[in-house]
Amino acid sequence: MSDDHTSNRGPSDPSGRASGGPGPEPEHGATSDSVRPGVTIVVPAFDEERGIEGVVRRLLALEFGRPTELVIVDDGSRDGTGAKLDALARAEPRVRTLRHTRNRGYGAALKTGISHAAHDIIVITDADGTYPENRIVDLLAAIDDGADMAVGSRTGADVNIPLIRRPAKAALRWVASYLASTPIPDLNSGLRAMRKDLVLRYRSVLPEGFSFTTTITLASLTNDHRVDYVPIDYAPREGRSKIKPIRDTLGFFALILRTVLYFNPLRVFYPVALGFSLLLAVSLVYDLALRQNAPNLTDKSVLLFVALMQTLSLGLVADLIDKKSRLGS
Repeated sequence: MSDDHTSNRGPSDPSGRASGGPGPEPEHGATSDSVRPGVTIVVPAFDEERGIEGVVRRLLALEFGRPTELVIVDDGSRDGTGAKLDALARAEPRVRTLRHTRNRGYGAALKTGISHAAHDIIVITDADGTYPENRIVDLLAAIDDGADMAVGSRTGADVNIPLIRRPAKAALRWVASYLASTPIPDLNSGLRAMRKDLVLRYRSVLPEGFSFTTTITLASLTNDHRVDYVPIDYAPREGRSKIKPIRDTLGFFALILRTVLYFNPLRVFYPVALGFSLLLAVSLVYDLALRQNAPNLTDKSVLLFVALMQTLSLGLVADLIDKKSRLGS
């Protein structure tokens, strides 16, 4: 039995799908709703009583000119978040809430909201008031233009990221950009729009925790999906951050390697093989040119050669498996 449930649903059309949402229907002359796909805005919330009400009200004030629904997922909050959501749902029928009976993680909350989404375009944002909700219209414009995902890149004029977290974030972004073979302005922004079928395609590898956004970014880039970036500002958060800097940074590094290894293994194995090649070259020069007594290959050189061959072999096998799986999908 699932440990989440729906506590309130917005009005439904005759087909049973949720409709309505932030903003009125388009006026005469606007693009037809049948042409512009509907939008489901998913907001995960865990102990966000200080920020959730303002975020919901700003989202409800937006106008997209297409069918829209707002889904809030209360991820087992222990403060007053649930009570505030109940009050908002009673006052505003366009607010639809889902609840986990225990805290399952940021990614789990997003997956719950997306699995209940009525529309083909998913927008996610945080409940802490850090992201500029008014830029969602720009993200949707990128999706309408053909992007599979549009990311709100925190590279605007007013970005309030704590200084202590910036070096780790820059290092993570550099490693990810190298492994994905493309510049990544913002690896794990929590404000983005994406096609629902993109999320469903990679659902099996999307984690339950904060690394959901990192994983879907890398999965999209390493599989040649179009990802656009829209510069945005980033405000100081309301309430306390759930990020544990050291633990989560190490986890993000491991996740980046694992994700790229899954989708583009040679980008991981080739640098390792290059490292072994350089060490082997140095060892051979020492063994054959610099040793005075009986120059020959030492055990160290042999081990490095074996390690190099094994690394290349594993990389090629992993790449063949990846290519075969893509042909079969």
